Amino acid sequence: MKKEIERKFIVLDSSYKQLGEYEHCIQGYISSINEPLVRIRIIGNKSFITLKSDINGITRLEYEYKIPNNDAKDLLNIYCKKKIIEKNRYKIHYKSTLWEIDEFLGNNKGLVVAEVELNNEDDLFEKPSWIGQEVSTDKKYYNYNLSHHPYKKWNNIE
Repeated sequence: MKKEIERKFIVLDSSYKQLGEYEHCIQGYISSINEPLVRIRIIGNKSFITLKSDINGITRLEYEYKIPNNDAKDLLNIYCKKKIIEKNRYKIHYKSTLWEIDEFLGNNKGLVVAEVELNNEDDLFEKPSWIGQEVSTDKKYYNYNLSHHPYKKWNNIE
């Protein structure tokens, strides 16, 4: 069984931009009534289909497979039209930890979050100075939820 253990944090400032390059990412979600969540992602020149299910707060089942770019484009256009997220993803090594910083675009512009993947839920790691509040278990920050309830509209629903 493949597991993803991930913690997510708000990014406080843009100093991370000086530490690495980004890849443009487009991802969408295929509607389903029950789990798993099905994501289609194009990042840089690679494409993936991913199936995810919650286990608990920061641990989820995750199965991800590379697919042809043209298939990913078709799937996004056919099945994910209204559930698309665009972002720039930075991959930055800090100390012994790889951080992925997502700078959201479009309806989620203004939101920047950092994620760190762990081997175990209790793994220790050092946070860079630009890392703020943890939002790992706050579901409104899940990309799937951002595709349905964009950041720009949060003041209208909260």
